[in-house]
Amino acid sequence: QVQLVESGGGLVQPGGSLRLSCAASGIIFSDYTMGWYRQAPGKQRELVAAITRGDITNYADLVKGRFTISRDNAENTVYLQMNSLKPEDTAVYYCNARSKLSPNYWGQGTQVTVFS
Repeated sequence: QVQLVESGGGLVQPGGSLRLSCAASGIIFSDYTMGWYRQAPGKQRELVAAITRGDITNYADLVKGRFTISRDNAENTVYLQMNSLKPEDTAVYYCNARSKLSPNYWGQGTQVTVFS
């Protein structure tokens, strides 16, 4: 059974930082591109950042220079370091695992709220 379990969300003031973690089980983690998506109320889910098997990263323009995605294949975990947070970063953040030969897998989400 595949599980993606996110943690690290919470409340933070503008300019603050949070680090999200996603622990994966039931997959060969190193075979997957891992991603973070977010969904704000009334909006579509959008890609925040992704990291490939070969550690190639890509970011949404809105978070470039503020967020950093990384992975630890030994720990089957992907991270999202979020700095200089803004109120518009408020959303539920979801972990995603995808590969060409498998379906997409999603975590349950973790809430990030940036308030002043």
